[in-house]
Amino acid sequence: MMRIPLLTLALVFHVLALNAKEYNIADYGAERDKLSTTAIQKAIDAAFEAGGGTVVVPAGMYITGAIILKSRINLHLEQGAELQSSTNLEDFLIGNKRYGMIYCEDAVQVSITGKGIINGRGSDFYIPNENHTNSTLPNSVPEFYPALTRQKEKYMKESPFFTDGPLKRKPRPGMTIVFFHCNQVTIKDITIKDTPIWATRFGYCEDVLISGVSIMNNPMIPNSDGIHLTVSRNVRISDCDIVCGDDAIIVTGFAKIENTPGFTSEEQDKYKNGNKTIFAENIQVNNCRLQSRSSAIRIGYGQHPIRRCTFTNIIISESNRGIGIYAHDSSSIEELIFSNITIETRLHNGVWWGKGEPIHLSSISRLKGEPAGKIRQVQFNNISAIGEQGILVYAMKENPMEDIQFQNVKFFIRKGKETMNYGGNFDLRPTASPETQLFSHDIAGLYAQNVNNLSIKGFELSWDKDLPFFFTHGIHAVNVGNLLNEGFYGSGNPSFPGSKKVHLENASMRKP
Repeated sequence: MMRIPLLTLALVFHVLALNAKEYNIADYGAERDKLSTTAIQKAIDAAFEAGGGTVVVPAGMYITGAIILKSRINLHLEQGAELQSSTNLEDFLIGNKRYGMIYCEDAVQVSITGKGIINGRGSDFYIPNENHTNSTLPNSVPEFYPALTRQKEKYMKESPFFTDGPLKRKPRPGMTIVFFHCNQVTIKDITIKDTPIWATRFGYCEDVLISGVSIMNNPMIPNSDGIHLTVSRNVRISDCDIVCGDDAIIVTGFAKIENTPGFTSEEQDKYKNGNKTIFAENIQVNNCRLQSRSSAIRIGYGQHPIRRCTFTNIIISESNRGIGIYAHDSSSIEELIFSNITIETRLHNGVWWGKGEPIHLSSISRLKGEPAGKIRQVQFNNISAIGEQGILVYAMKENPMEDIQFQNVKFFIRKGKETMNYGGNFDLRPTASPETQLFSHDIAGLYAQNVNNLSIKGFELSWDKDLPFFFTHGIHAVNVGNLLNEGFYGSGNPSFPGSKKVHLENASMRKP
């Protein structure tokens, strides 16, 4: 039997004792239905000065601007409690910087728990009957050129209101809940709703547990991401229910300043705590339900490499994309496993990125003069999908993907209400070149371009009736080396006479 040192036990009991001490925000002046930022901060500061404790939000609604969470604090929302965002942007200013509702930096043993609600009032920061339209990407290139699409000038005219959004934004607070450079972070059982931008961000964090959390955002709101991990490691996410107008669960390599190439350790060295490695890594996600107007699961973008992520037992519904992996910056993405996942995607109108692909992998630069990263060692196992676009695996010739595996995949391609208006295009946004952002292309059940070691084992493909002519082959492989195709049950689009079960262009096969 292993013996735990008495000093370790003493430290554990000390931490438990600290967290057991409660600081009720009502005792510090918080009043129901009134702005209570100062009172909530006083309770947090008192607990912090005492060495830690639990700051209790009792039943009732309390309005707040920006509050700063600190080490060894558990912010606990009791059943019936609601922290509601102020709609006055001045309430989010601390010094000259605008924050969201909860911000925590360089802290340890910090948590948000309970059965209460954090309400970001995001819909108040958007115009209800106006759309966000074809805007400009960070490299000053428009998001797309209609002339390059299959529909030409008919593609997404800006005169009607797009019923799927996204809505036009007004000035808004910062990200709703943010942890930067923190260790031992827990968010458990709370409900987060209607955030105006990212619901949560964990930047450069180490040892994060997110369990039993519901994020219920307005799906019309752009950038209302769910759980966003940026250069964090050793993260467990389980039993969460997330509905978002943008990506639902995200792993990126973004530094604090997102759209700059390369990375240094300068940002990490400034702080005592957090992830001190260069990697976003060791992410485990299981037993979650996701819905997104972008990618339900998104891996990629940013300066830091991403590796060793697993996603299991996931249900994805009503999403623009199911799983998206994007090496659009120079950092590599590798060692990813997706297993036992049910996916339903559809084509949405409006300028959402994506075209209904259940699975999308792309390696292409989004910044002029910068190379794209490498995607390698990715597995998709036991996937059941319904979608309105094919599976896409797209890399550039100078930077092929490596070791991509599909095993036991069942996929039904259906015709949707927006198929003729938006379908028949590849959507690779954001990219540095206008020609590769959004452009006309035939749609295969699985299209792969510039891949070395592509393995397809047990792929069952079926097609809806009366699909348009731009749906073509079952599998279409272009510049694919060492392709293994074992157990493919399906055909090309039965509605298109020229379709093939498998169409190869400069592709080499290997035997099982």
